[in-house]
Amino acid sequence: MTTNASERSGKLSSNDQVSPKPESYEGAVERLEEIIDRLDSGRAGLRETLELCREGRALVAYCAEELDAVGEGLKELRLDELAARLEAPADAD
Repeated sequence: MTTNASERSGKLSSNDQVSPKPESYEGAVERLEEIIDRLDSGRAGLRETLELCREGRALVAYCAEELDAVGEGLKELRLDELAARLEAPADAD
């Protein structure tokens, strides 16, 4: 395994990549599972552990935002459904 100068010095260079935003909630969860497996394996070095934890924290934040957005969407659907029921004429018995 080779390391570049920024890894050896512990400093990030402009060539180091920042983890891209996940394409989906499911992709983020899958990556989180990979990170957890790597950390649980005990094979990650100190720097890698730090980077994995940073990436994991960003993924958790992304997932929380996605869940909040879906929750808001569900609330809106329920409100729309309730409004439609209130606007519908009452059935005559």
